[in-house]
Amino acid sequence: MSIYDMELKKVIRKINSLNVKNVGLQFPEGLKMQAVAIAREIEKNTEANVIISADPCFGACDVSDRKMNGIVDFIVHYGHTPLPLRYSIPTMFIEAKANVNIKQYLEDALEMLEDYSKVAIATTAQHLHLLDEIVDFLEDHGKEVVIGSSRSTRKGQVLGCNFSSIKNLGADVYLFIGSGNFHPLGIYMFTNSPVLAIDPYSGDIREMSGYADRILRIRFARIVKAREVKKWGIIVSSKEGQYRMALAKELKKLLEDEGMEAFILLMDHINPDVLLPYMELEGFVVTACPRIAIDDSQMYKKPVITPKELEIVLNKREWEKYQLDEILFEDRYYQ
Repeated sequence: MSIYDMELKKVIRKINSLNVKNVGLQFPEGLKMQAVAIAREIEKNTEANVIISADPCFGACDVSDRKMNGIVDFIVHYGHTPLPLRYSIPTMFIEAKANVNIKQYLEDALEMLEDYSKVAIATTAQHLHLLDEIVDFLEDHGKEVVIGSSRSTRKGQVLGCNFSSIKNLGADVYLFIGSGNFHPLGIYMFTNSPVLAIDPYSGDIREMSGYADRILRIRFARIVKAREVKKWGIIVSSKEGQYRMALAKELKKLLEDEGMEAFILLMDHINPDVLLPYMELEGFVVTACPRIAIDDSQMYKKPVITPKELEIVLNKREWEKYQLDEILFEDRYYQ
């Protein structure tokens, strides 16, 4: 039995109310194993045909509305919350709330929080429903709790490309609830404050400073290597939520002004194989999801860096002011 609430009855009611004939289903990798069972129940309880998107899915920036345009009338997108984008097909977002017992892990974390009085909380879509419980627990144990929000995220939510909700909260420590290291790494980078990460599935509790130091050493090694590059590929994602062509053109001009060659590459799914034909290019700048350069670094033989890292390569930014890249829908590259 799944620990995630897939809200199937709600989905079926919505499909029937709209009298939809063709439904698209989309899942992140961790939920794809439920796709067939959900499709079966939808087809059993509605008049709709179901088409499952089998492509990788990385977030609400990656809804398959354009690919499924003309094929389906309605999309059910699991695992994420909507972004301020114009989806070309009506899309229903289901967070897939995780049914986990967070209290036992909060009790384990109390000792690590002992020296801090003001705690900021952040999490991902699957755990937003736990925020009230977490706040009550911490306040009952004498902590002052703060939760931020932003235009593109729900209260307390961080994305792999957007950490707006955790900035300028003035907390002594940041508590992240969720799996993986990238989100708490981003919190640490943007706040320069202690970050404690609780994995609600394994119960693992991590303090992020050591991990962040290791990642920074790897990134600085990539930056040093990138200083040898003279022929660049600037990668632009065709996914609407990651598409930053204006930024790519600005980077191209910046590199050419420095006497280098730069060529813009437009692609959908970015991976080492699609870059293989461009053997003449010596390094790449990714304007798409920031996680590609950070999380997938070991997969690429040539330097793959972010726009912020390129600023360091070109001596436009100091090493000490290293910053993760963000995709912010209110900035000038997204107007």
